[in-house]
Amino acid sequence: MMKQIVLEDKTVIVTGAAQGIGRGIALMLAESGAKVAVVDISDKIDEVVKTISDLGSSGLALKCDVANYEQVGKTVERVLSKFEKVDILVNNAGIYPFKPFADMTEQDWDRVMDVNVKSIFNFAKAVLPQMIERNYGKIINLSSVAGEELGYANLVHYSASKAAIFGFTRSLALEVAKHGITVNSICPGAIETPGAAGEISKETYEQIKSGIPLGRWGRPEDIANAVLFLVSELGSYITGQCIVIDGGLTIAP
Repeated sequence: MMKQIVLEDKTVIVTGAAQGIGRGIALMLAESGAKVAVVDISDKIDEVVKTISDLGSSGLALKCDVANYEQVGKTVERVLSKFEKVDILVNNAGIYPFKPFADMTEQDWDRVMDVNVKSIFNFAKAVLPQMIERNYGKIINLSSVAGEELGYANLVHYSASKAAIFGFTRSLALEVAKHGITVNSICPGAIETPGAAGEISKETYEQIKSGIPLGRWGRPEDIANAVLFLVSELGSYITGQCIVIDGGLTIAP
């Protein structure tokens, strides 16, 4: 019989949690009993925390520029002040501004790298000391099939950043395994979020859908389910891995 996943004694930080995949992850972990710090630059974090409260769990809304090392440190200090520990870190924050490489500026490149990659460094540095002290921790980094399996035009900076995340994940997993800490990444395919819907036409949406063997775009809960498994004791023997969740997109001929 499958164990019921319960996270009642766990504290979680989810970045980029105001909407889309991050919001879905935050709510699913809260529904499983975790206390969740909802981190984003958007005011929508207040609504997410209200929903977490409605689910019967505790939430904390924290506005933060995830690319700013000092802000991240202060954010984690606030989480520790309120909840005393951080058991789980989900590095979900990311941006994907479409732009041809020929038109891409140094500032475009740096901004994507800062938000998508440096943010993971920032939060891992901030939470790991107390995880190491307690010999416990789970870190999940959101990568993408764009960084691991497929190439996409007009997303060179994004694809490069997502490939970097998997290298970061594997190397950090080796370093912290002796402390009982697991580090994994998830590589979503096409996921139906407010951000994705606003970037493409209906025609493109249907074209992408037609290339997915399971016949539909993914949903935030499809990613959240995998996160829940990996951060629970059911996933305790998995580390340094990239879990592809794409409805079969990357195996399609």
